[in-house]
Amino acid sequence: MFYYLNGIVTHKEPYLAVIDCGGVGYACRTTAYTLSALNLGEKAKLYTHVHVKEDAFDIYGFSTAEELHLFRMLTSVSGVGPKAGLSILSSNSPANLAMSIITGDEKALTSAPGVGKKIAQRVILELKDKLAKGQSVVTGERIQGNGVTVIPENKSSEAAAALAVLGYSREEVAEALRGVDMENQTLEQIIRAALRGTAAKVK
Repeated sequence: MFYYLNGIVTHKEPYLAVIDCGGVGYACRTTAYTLSALNLGEKAKLYTHVHVKEDAFDIYGFSTAEELHLFRMLTSVSGVGPKAGLSILSSNSPANLAMSIITGDEKALTSAPGVGKKIAQRVILELKDKLAKGQSVVTGERIQGNGVTVIPENKSSEAAAALAVLGYSREEVAEALRGVDMENQTLEQIIRAALRGTAAKVK
C-alpha cells in the first residue's frame, strides 16, 4: 500500500516515529536503529510495511530498505510477530543481525527483550536455511533491483554473503577471502579470518 513515507519528523518515542507528509502525521512503529537516524524537525524517508488486522492498521517504517527486508524475513518465521521483529532489530544493527543469522549466533538474538532461546533457534533455522538453499540475502546499502543476491549452498558463498551484508564490494569480498582456509574451519571462523585479514591490510 505504501512503499515509503517522505516528510518531516515531528515526534519520536521508543518504537515510534511520526512523519508529517503534507500536513498528515503518519505514526510509524520502528526500531531503535531507525530512531537513531532520525532528527526532530528534519526531513526523513522511511520504507514502510503495512500490517492490517481486524482491529488495527499499523505502519512500520525503516530508514533503509535493508532493515525493512530483514523485518519481513523475521516476521515470516512462525512465532515471530511484528513486536518481536522490532525487538530483535532494535538489539542489532541490520548488518550484525544478518551476520548473526548466517553464523548461527543465538546470543545476538536472545539479547532482544522478549526473545527466548526457542525463538532464536527457530529464526536461525528457518532463515539460514533460506540463505543456504539459494533464496535471498540482504546486501547492505548496495541494494539494487529486487534487493537480493542468490547464494549457492557452500561455505565460501555464505561467507561472501555475510561480507556483502557488512557492506563490502564484490572485489573486496574476493580479496578478503583469498587464502582463507575454507575446508577446515566453520563458517563463523572463515568470516572472522576474512575480517581480520581485511583489518590488517587497512593498517
